[in-house]
Amino acid sequence: MAECQATGTKPAHALPAAEVLTRFGTSLHEGLTNAEAQRRRARFGPNMIPAKERAGAFTLLLHQLASPVVYLLAAAGGLSLYFGDWREAAAVIVVLAVNTGLGFVTELRAARSIEGLRALGTRSARVRRGGHRQVLAAEDLVPGDIVLVEGGDAVPADIRLVEASSLGADESTLTGESVPVDKSADAAAADAGLAERSSMLFRGTLVTRGSAAGVVVATGAATELGGVSRLVEQAEPDASPLERSLERLSGQMVWGVLTLAVLLAALGVATGKELRLMTEASIALAVAAIPEGLPVVATLTLARGMWRMARSNALIERLSAVETLGATTVILTDKTGTLTENRMTVRRLALPAGELELIEQGCGGSPEAERLLRVAVLCNDASLGQGRGEGSGDPMERALLQAGRSAGLDREALVRDLPPVRKHAFDASTRMMATFHASGGRFVVAVKGAPEAVLAASRRTVGGERDQPLDDVTRDLWRRRVEDLGASGLRVIACAEGTVDEADAPPFEELTFLGLVGLEDPAREDVPQALAACRQAGIRVVMVTGDHAVTARSIARAVGLAGPGDRVVEGVPGAGPLDGLEDVAVFARVSPAEKLSLVRAYQQRGAVVAMTGDGVNDAPALKQADIGVAMGKRGTDVAREAAAMILLDDAFPTIVGAIREGRVIFDNIRRFVAYLLACNLSEVMVVGLAVLSALPLPILPLQILYLNVVTDVFPAFALAMGEGRDDILERPPRDPKEPILARPQWVRIALHAAVMTAATFGALAVAEFWLARDRATVVTVTFLTLAFAQLWQMFNMRAAGSRPLRNEVTRNPWVWAALLLCTALLVGPVCLPSVGTVLGLVPLDWIGWTLVLSASLAPLAVVQLGTVVVGALKASVCEGRPV
Repeated sequence: MAECQATGTKPAHALPAAEVLTRFGTSLHEGLTNAEAQRRRARFGPNMIPAKERAGAFTLLLHQLASPVVYLLAAAGGLSLYFGDWREAAAVIVVLAVNTGLGFVTELRAARSIEGLRALGTRSARVRRGGHRQVLAAEDLVPGDIVLVEGGDAVPADIRLVEASSLGADESTLTGESVPVDKSADAAAADAGLAERSSMLFRGTLVTRGSAAGVVVATGAATELGGVSRLVEQAEPDASPLERSLERLSGQMVWGVLTLAVLLAALGVATGKELRLMTEASIALAVAAIPEGLPVVATLTLARGMWRMARSNALIERLSAVETLGATTVILTDKTGTLTENRMTVRRLALPAGELELIEQGCGGSPEAERLLRVAVLCNDASLGQGRGEGSGDPMERALLQAGRSAGLDREALVRDLPPVRKHAFDASTRMMATFHASGGRFVVAVKGAPEAVLAASRRTVGGERDQPLDDVTRDLWRRRVEDLGASGLRVIACAEGTVDEADAPPFEELTFLGLVGLEDPAREDVPQALAACRQAGIRVVMVTGDHAVTARSIARAVGLAGPGDRVVEGVPGAGPLDGLEDVAVFARVSPAEKLSLVRAYQQRGAVVAMTGDGVNDAPALKQADIGVAMGKRGTDVAREAAAMILLDDAFPTIVGAIREGRVIFDNIRRFVAYLLACNLSEVMVVGLAVLSALPLPILPLQILYLNVVTDVFPAFALAMGEGRDDILERPPRDPKEPILARPQWVRIALHAAVMTAATFGALAVAEFWLARDRATVVTVTFLTLAFAQLWQMFNMRAAGSRPLRNEVTRNPWVWAALLLCTALLVGPVCLPSVGTVLGLVPLDWIGWTLVLSASLAPLAVVQLGTVVVGALKASVCEGRPV
């Protein structure tokens, strides 16, 4: 591995930290210079592990051929060759080529689209370069970089620890060890196994707690994970349930068609018909029944939907999330950054001597305020730039640094006088953070955290010239002040400090309570409208936050989440069903473990739950939820790994938009599947009824092949590109167990196919018996009538209740483009004798065209009239009027 190559014969994990820094030519506090980092980047290359190769074009082409539909068409072509029908066999080959080509191009574009989507979710790393803290793309790391990590981060390279505070890492992906392991900066034994190298963090593992700084000793393929890079291939997503349902439907149709074709041929031969004629009819039936465009259009729909979501700042990590989104019934949402702007500003300081508004005037020269702000600046992991709003780190910590700067307390100057020697990272169990700073021969401990936790750890409070004991009465007074600040919509934290003799002393004992900081995080202006859309869509939204109840209630009311009759509950009262808690709008002071219980409790009630989270401890709840939603800006890598969707803007309205898109995708798939099956069923009925009634085939196998290419693929593509109904969020969520085609859809498919079949036979009867046209003309009229009836069928795919002339289908420009293209492809062979001869079509006079148009429009008129009548009857029943 690279760590051995770069540090001599002794591996980096066995060397003292100082020696590793020296051998890599770097400094803990300065890091590499940008120029040196560029030179090393050129030498070592990007910090990337060769992942599974992109799906090659040839592989995707073979995938198109490995389909039951292709097998059936190939068999039909083989039978045509056996009977010497070269023209029909050539047509089957052409259809196979066109179908395979369309599928290949679509899947290739979809595969490249998915690869592009994954690039949107690339990881970043915090480093020190040139003495400054920077955030870089993980692939830009080089050996010798100083990397800073904390709980929730994914380790971006192999790192030798130099400093570590309460550090733990989940190395299960690399070592198989399911329990997080403790890490420290102390050297490990030279012969230690991978799982025993406590001084190392390895690429691809997850930091579960604490914080650390270390030097990169290996990048890219030279890392331990690079040596077992086959693990990366296991992360390839499986087909979604929706895709599996479509594949299952296609497979069932193929076997059903084969059975029907064999029965039809046997019945015909048994009744005295020629074997060749019945074989030809069976081939026609088989070709007619298979929706060749089904898998192609499904792939396009899912890929396009995922890109539309990504453009709206919702990055889908798993395809299964696309279909589940449309069935979401409950959203459990965080507050900070999701319902609020995550733009923290310190507004008020609550001090023992009183309260101080901290807008722009600094701290007014108050010693108590300066002492509190000094702790807030020291106990801090963020950094500020030169201008307001610049810098990096947690927004709350940046706000504390800004407040300190306005009071003349600059962090760089403070740490020069009080150099940090130890940090106790924020822990969900203690709900506090502490830093130790050298001061003379002793150490100052700066602490900040949840008010109740800091109060519990404090023994004294500031009072006059000397600190005073913190008794129960004073604690109650501070608790009431916490509630008052929270009721004003402020997020409240507390600060305390202590003095100890040893740097390894416990951080949360014998502290002096300094006061409270009230931070304002205004509600997002677009949240109330999004919440209203959720209510209209039948989706319940519940705030789940670790903040104080009064603060959560204030924000909930500001955004319209909590009404007069809604309750705010602290904690989760038990892990069973939420009996009696249906009116709870806010769960406050919820721990990460309680979030998991809350998700399970809602799921026990049959809810489809979307859960937002950003921390390492949110990962179990995100995995448990039907849709885990991680924050893209402030979310930890652990949360992102556990989630099915990542919000690139951390905004609640993005969730609502993704739910809408999920419903649109499902509706579009259901729409084009129903369209394809209705059209193909009409072809089956036309051929089957003709054979059973001893009539000549009204439409030839070659014509059916051509018809399926024209009226299957292009209209289905157009329907898949629909933008969705305007009122799609005004209806209740669908049942996630509901199949793509439920009984109502199958009934409509059968009725629509029957109407098209009747129109086709009607045109055939008029042409043959009334107009007394020749056989070629009759076949042409029948073919065109069925073809145009299928084109008009696109307009029958509007949703029930939508307007006949202005709906999601008529507003779709792709539908009109498909209509024009298909019309040209149908009229062209009739007008061009050379092409018409191949397909068995002849030109028509004006009478023939009039018959074709009138007969083909009849199904559209019948279905539209029936839809209006049924809608009126339903409305009458709902309103209680007599029918």
